[in-house]
Amino acid sequence: SMANEVLGFEHMGLDPRLLQAVTDLGWSRPTLIQEKAIPLALEGKDLLARARTGSGKTAAYALPMLQLLLHRKATGPVVEQAVRVLVLVPTKELAKQAQSMIQQLATYCARDIRVADVSAAEHSASQRAVLIEKPDVVVGTPSRILSHLQQDNLKLHDSLELLVMDEADLLFSFGFEEELKSLLCHLPRIYQAFLMSATFNEDVQALKELVLHNPVTLKLQESQLPGPDQLQQFQVVCETEEDKFLLLYALLKLSLIRGKSLLFVNTLERSYRLRLFLEQFSIPACVLNGELPLRSRCHIISQFNQGFYDCVIATDAEVLGAPVKGKHRGRGAKGDRASDPEAGVARGIDFHHVSAVLNFDLPPTPEAYIHRAGRTARASNPGVVLTFVLPAEQAHLGKIEELLSGENGVPVLLPYQFRMEEIEGFRYRCRDAMRSVTKQAIREARLKEVKEELLRSEKLKTYFEDNPRDLQLLRHDLPLHPAVVKPHLGNVPDYLVPPTLRGVVHPHKKRKKPPSSYRKVKKGKTQNPLRSFKHRGQKPRPAMKS
Repeated sequence: SMANEVLGFEHMGLDPRLLQAVTDLGWSRPTLIQEKAIPLALEGKDLLARARTGSGKTAAYALPMLQLLLHRKATGPVVEQAVRVLVLVPTKELAKQAQSMIQQLATYCARDIRVADVSAAEHSASQRAVLIEKPDVVVGTPSRILSHLQQDNLKLHDSLELLVMDEADLLFSFGFEEELKSLLCHLPRIYQAFLMSATFNEDVQALKELVLHNPVTLKLQESQLPGPDQLQQFQVVCETEEDKFLLLYALLKLSLIRGKSLLFVNTLERSYRLRLFLEQFSIPACVLNGELPLRSRCHIISQFNQGFYDCVIATDAEVLGAPVKGKHRGRGAKGDRASDPEAGVARGIDFHHVSAVLNFDLPPTPEAYIHRAGRTARASNPGVVLTFVLPAEQAHLGKIEELLSGENGVPVLLPYQFRMEEIEGFRYRCRDAMRSVTKQAIREARLKEVKEELLRSEKLKTYFEDNPRDLQLLRHDLPLHPAVVKPHLGNVPDYLVPPTLRGVVHPHKKRKKPPSSYRKVKKGKTQNPLRSFKHRGQKPRPAMKS
């Protein structure tokens, strides 16, 4: 029926040059947010849109913005060159991503439309030169934009027509609140504005009051995570803490999890406990630690994306940025929070081709679950989320699941069919490894890593600017070794492999360099991370209601 017909890009009144760019990108039809937002934006309305990362929101604001500029230049007398659009984002990485997407969409009108990203603090002088030319669109973080406004490199008071705030929920929580308010004083009284945000928290409400006039609110009823055909979500009940370690060991050592995985724990101390535990079995992993220099963290993620590492361990703080305002302010050990306002670097950089997210520790809130799970099954790649849960935590997980399952109440988190008794033979090794990861060992490892990374970061800055290729050689998953490592634990003797898995399992070989398949990962799809259950004579099934 007509009612269900999606409004195609070609019916939105967009310039043919923009449509050509959209075709080149291979987008046959708009995503939900694009379909709803573009026509409203073209009517000149202010928008408040809730959209998760990966929902196509950049194009949802970039297309109407480019259309506006092209229209402005095509009609009436010759208009003078001016900065008409400002795009604010919380991190440098996001600025870069936004700029490159806008430029791709402007491919066929590149002569008419110039886009500048001024978010990198290092290039202030060259940015000044770019801004003197008055690019049509300026992209940046609030702090950099404000500093250019204060130095008079950028003037918006007479020319700005459109303000976009992307990831608006993070703009406040990254500690930009004061800067944002000062920045807004430099803008004209009237302009069109779009706010894009994954959540509508009180920060976003405050921003809405500040910048929007009678906005249209788009709360798109798309679930916050992809459906079960793309994202499989399991829960594993572990009787004890030791069982969690044992299960993780089995999943990684027997390669039951394929491809790249993100392991989430609830404190930084746990991150190092896990890393040192895995290290003893020659399973390398990096810790994304907010205490490390920003450069090191960016480097870890970009190398993970290039396939140098299979496994990154993180806490919500590193992936979501500053602690979420409100309820959870006071909780958690003081030393476990990085004070760096850009601690959420990972929220800005996408992890590419993550096959599996493992919630080694239960997420504290449903939002945290959604943010963690949202790191996998992006674009059209498949993904798996495995949540380990202790018996005492089942009620809490139930609450999270209730929110996930929405109206129809179909269970989302299937029981993961795993027979603990099959890996009983590994228990003594795990116990041995857990025992040698003492509090003291963790403290030493943490200090050692931070010291080394600080030195590296300085070297990184100067040396690698001249020798970019050597950057590839720098690894962040080298053994920390405060615990005694027993080399024999690195091998899995055949007799310990469960009979049902013999012939399926290829315990980890030492990895020298990323396999060629990773180097071309850009175009490829992530392989389905859970080995097919066929070999095991069982499929994960939802529990039957008795």
